Amino acid sequence: MVASPQRDSSPNQLELRDLLESSFQNSNLVTMAAGSPVPLLKDHVWLVVRGMTKLVTSYMSGDEALLGLVGPNEPFGEPLSQVQPYQAVTLTDSDLLCLRWDELSSKPDLTGAMLLAMVRRYRQCESLLALMGLRRVEERLRGFLELMARDYGQPCENGIRIGVRLTHQELATALGTTRVTVTRFIGQLRDEGWLVMEPGRHLVVKPMQTR
Repeated sequence: MVASPQRDSSPNQLELRDLLESSFQNSNLVTMAAGSPVPLLKDHVWLVVRGMTKLVTSYMSGDEALLGLVGPNEPFGEPLSQVQPYQAVTLTDSDLLCLRWDELSSKPDLTGAMLLAMVRRYRQCESLLALMGLRRVEERLRGFLELMARDYGQPCENGIRIGVRLTHQELATALGTTRVTVTRFIGQLRDEGWLVMEPGRHLVVKPMQTR
């Protein structure tokens, strides 16, 4: 069942936002267009202020695997991963803040807020791993869209609008399947009335009473 999103209104989210504004008010935000690679600097952490970034790794075959999605007030960067190669690419037009790891560790209040943000990232990773254990692609797709609605959605008239637009190929990469298969099952979910495509290609998930 889809849960109502609470990211933007939670006290922890507001606390982190306030701490960032007070601690780094003289820092310049880096604005990046959608599809831009984010340079991963040694001993630096990026914070998403606005927008969305995807984290991916690639294999010798040329295939790509999704490691996670990073939304507002969430961190990513070289000190937080041991995966190689490790790449970050903006999914939307984004404002990012780059901070030195030692800057974060020297501010106890900010460190605590960052820890909570990293916990949310960890929970998302566990959810993605659990989805990959489902045998049916349709179940994986439905579960992934529910996860996106929960973590990055906003209530609207038709249900919960997913705030980030993912291509069918990006969904296929996340779910370990093909673009053609994702397109077919998205069509089925729309025919069921569970999924709605709004103008601008925003997906809306309808809360489910039962399965």
